[in-house]
Amino acid sequence: MKLLVIDVGTSGVRAAVVEPGTGVTHSHRQEVLPSSPAPGLVEFDATELAAGVLAVARDAVAEAGGVDAVGIANQRASTIVWDRATGEPVGPGLGWQDLRTIVECLTLAGQGFRMAPNASATKASHLLDLADPDRTRDLCIGTVDSWVAWTLSQGEVHVTDASNAALYGLRVEDQTDWHDPILEALRIPRSALPTVVDSIGTIGEATALDGAPPIAGILGDQQASLLGQGCVLPGQAKITFGTGGMLDLCLDGRPSFATQGEGGTFPIVTRGQGGRRRWGLEAVMLAAGTNVEWLRDDLGIIDSAEASHEVAAACADSGGVAYVPALLGLGTPTWDYGARGALLGITRGSGRPQIVRAVLEGIAQRAADLVEAAETDGGLAIPTLRVDGGMSANPTFVQALADATGRPVEVSPEREATTLGAAHAAGLALGAWSGDDDIAATWAPTEVVEPVGSFDRERWADTLKRAAAWFPELSAISF
Repeated sequence: MKLLVIDVGTSGVRAAVVEPGTGVTHSHRQEVLPSSPAPGLVEFDATELAAGVLAVARDAVAEAGGVDAVGIANQRASTIVWDRATGEPVGPGLGWQDLRTIVECLTLAGQGFRMAPNASATKASHLLDLADPDRTRDLCIGTVDSWVAWTLSQGEVHVTDASNAALYGLRVEDQTDWHDPILEALRIPRSALPTVVDSIGTIGEATALDGAPPIAGILGDQQASLLGQGCVLPGQAKITFGTGGMLDLCLDGRPSFATQGEGGTFPIVTRGQGGRRRWGLEAVMLAAGTNVEWLRDDLGIIDSAEASHEVAAACADSGGVAYVPALLGLGTPTWDYGARGALLGITRGSGRPQIVRAVLEGIAQRAADLVEAAETDGGLAIPTLRVDGGMSANPTFVQALADATGRPVEVSPEREATTLGAAHAAGLALGAWSGDDDIAATWAPTEVVEPVGSFDRERWADTLKRAAAWFPELSAISF
């Protein structure tokens, strides 16, 4: 069985074919980069994105000689509004990082509606206000998965799956329906919203591709990565280290809290199948690989992200230098938007190796914060960590992660495990895998890194305090 996966991330579109027992083949990419017309604004061209999806998908299908089904994985909460009749976007797509609606979120909080600017809710409302202030047009609202499904089905399918719908900020707590009071407050018509479908199951045909294969799986990127790394049982967790870092933990039921636990994690729907929702927790590091990019692009002390391993390995330890990776603030557990990065403990003897190692170790320490928060809110122990993303290829970082968390770290054989997860979703729908046991059996890490040292976590807690509330007015913001 050949499964085509369309994986839309921060930098563009990947199409790849996954064959059970064989792996990823016929991979094609096309850049579709977001723009930032002003500080805090992140937008993208949805028409260009659709063209990129069709180009790479058609190339992959042609090389594979046809496919049996399509799976979709996508960056969650990025929002598009388009005309139902013409299929034309009515404005730019708004990326999940876009903060232009932050004032509206604060206003809504005063009315008793708690939502963050990174959710789809206020993004959709903003785009509607610009294109249809009277709410008389027949428009569609969707996240990137919706847009991709619409594009592949040539306008026949307007859906989002359960894992993406939970990030709209427009659903009731148990995720069974849209939240009418919020829709009314934001003036969002139900008719514009997508139908919420299972993550696993056929929802239409990709008629824009040769053979019109069924679209059989849709997952948000982090949930796809979770499934792609074989995490299906309570207590199993993965962390994806991209520009940010996301820890996702499988639970055996819905968390007891509605929006945020004491540890600063959020409930997520990990997938939907047969009308049933699977639940988990998510802990967020706002900046992970971004810190390595800072070393490369802004400071110029490494030539490439890969070089961070070689440079850091030139010293046995950081020599007391510590780094807090809070370039965009701190996420879980404190959610301090006013915190900022801090480089501490520098002496005359501190050089490139010590600084680069301190940055990698600081990211590892923050990952340990996420693990502790998830265990607190989930009430479950996390015995091992599975990792993917660009930083999972960095041996110095992975060892620091094992040492900081005190747990074995299992490295994904596919750096972009989202691709495997979307393939698993589509394959489960078609019977390529029979259930969770088969998915669990697909996991085979490239290596397992055991802890060989440790970090002083009390000292780390003190280090974090020194970076906290650097801009107190931003630290006071809570969503």
